[in-house]
Amino acid sequence: MKFSGPRILLQTEGLVVLLAAGILYRHTGESWGKFAALFLAPDLAMIGYAFGKSVGAFAYNTVHTYAVPILLWMVLSLAHEPSLCWICLIWIAHIGFDRVLGYGLKYASGFKDTHLNRV
Repeated sequence: MKFSGPRILLQTEGLVVLLAAGILYRHTGESWGKFAALFLAPDLAMIGYAFGKSVGAFAYNTVHTYAVPILLWMVLSLAHEPSLCWICLIWIAHIGFDRVLGYGLKYASGFKDTHLNRV
């Protein structure tokens, strides 16, 4: 496996995001059991691959980009429902963890083709 500057930076960024989301989650007072139970939930998007590579990549990428949980967090905050923001923190932590492991966003050419490398 070849290590490059950008890849190391993206993995470091993922680690920082994972740690920050974990620290913020701790301050919500929610249980770590919930965190553990929902941590891998975004990976259910892989079911999209049952409908083809393009659908699978779209589904996976939609739930593995920081924009979606952050937008949900903003909507919840604007709707005066900040008590549900813990869900977004788990989601963000999951994405950070994936980046640390080297899992990136998927190309429609195949599940193993990611923006970070070929897994």
